[in-house]
Amino acid sequence: MTFVIAGGGLAAAKAAEALREQGYDGRLVLIGDEPHLPYERPPLSKDYLQGGSERDKIFVHDAAWYDAHDVDLRQGTTVIGIDRAERRLSLSRGERLGYDKLLLATGARPRRLPLPGADLDGVLYLRTVDDCERLRATLATVSRVVIIGAGWIGLEVAAAARAAGVAVSVLEAERQPLLRALGTQIASVFAGLHREHDVDLRLGVRVSEITGARGKADGVRLADGTHLPADVVIVGIGAVPNTGLAVEAGLEVDDGIVVDAALRTSDPDIFAVGDVASAHHPVLGSRIRVEHWANALNQPAVAARSMLGQEAAYDKLPYFFTDQYDLGMEYIGLAVPGHNDDVVVRGDLGAREFIAFWLDGDRVTAGMNVNIWDVTDQVEALIRAARPVDRAKLADPAVPLDQV
Repeated sequence: MTFVIAGGGLAAAKAAEALREQGYDGRLVLIGDEPHLPYERPPLSKDYLQGGSERDKIFVHDAAWYDAHDVDLRQGTTVIGIDRAERRLSLSRGERLGYDKLLLATGARPRRLPLPGADLDGVLYLRTVDDCERLRATLATVSRVVIIGAGWIGLEVAAAARAAGVAVSVLEAERQPLLRALGTQIASVFAGLHREHDVDLRLGVRVSEITGARGKADGVRLADGTHLPADVVIVGIGAVPNTGLAVEAGLEVDDGIVVDAALRTSDPDIFAVGDVASAHHPVLGSRIRVEHWANALNQPAVAARSMLGQEAAYDKLPYFFTDQYDLGMEYIGLAVPGHNDDVVVRGDLGAREFIAFWLDGDRVTAGMNVNIWDVTDQVEALIRAARPVDRAKLADPAVPLDQV
């Protein structure tokens, strides 16, 4: 038996770990296109970007682990084709590799900016450890950056740049940062946070071009003609799932590789996890694709059971976290589209110490704790219970969450 994992990130490494822990003792090949050991991505926009952690800390396992667990780790190699009929992969180095079960953990790539000047030197994206190290070195040498996009990556990079003493402008087309994720009221907390740290946050603006001279970016021009000078331009406008392999192989794809709750694709011998997987969620009752660390960490154990022919279903609620300046946050659940402004707040928004609850009618669908800790399990219990809550009690810090 040969099991192959295509992808070199956290999800791929955790899948190899899970397969060995669950008793698979056959041939196991892990193929990653980067020249590095599989690593975690959250530090790339947080501690590692700011120089607060060592490089070795980002790796899921050291090189000795793969040898000790008989994992054939192919670094700097790409799967370029899947022959489903023959159950054989074509690799970038010319090899043909057979498989009995295949796990796709191909992740996502940064969405590219489709504007004039986007290909100039000095226009940076953040996805890989190499991107991070280039950006970290850049922040140590420049005086002003412009960041296009006020999502999680854009705001975390803005915080890192301010910590490095760099002047920062953040440009966002929506009327608030993180608007689609958090809704107006909670998004305004992040707008205020960054403005308090002297970020020039410009909302509801459109970028028309990145300007440059002698092949290097020197600023951003807005649709209204305003020009913002910059030593470097950082783009954070979202990510695109790496579905090319799946599309060419004829697998079902719809905003990611479509998988069931067992993380099985439309081919029973092929599975998918992490950023690239659009999975049916048995608790939420819908198919979702989540680009967060927790999915890459937890889905592989379920996929491993499925690959080994066992019954399994991934039902963990979406979870993510951020650290920006003195704000730490955890979010669990998934707000219903169109209901992001139906929020009950427990605590003090102004002091940025609160729990926000998103509701659909009288049921809690998501919660976010800001600078309040050890409540995620209680919030998750409310979401899973799917029972009606009393909004007044939900907002009252004196009422235990299990009594709302």
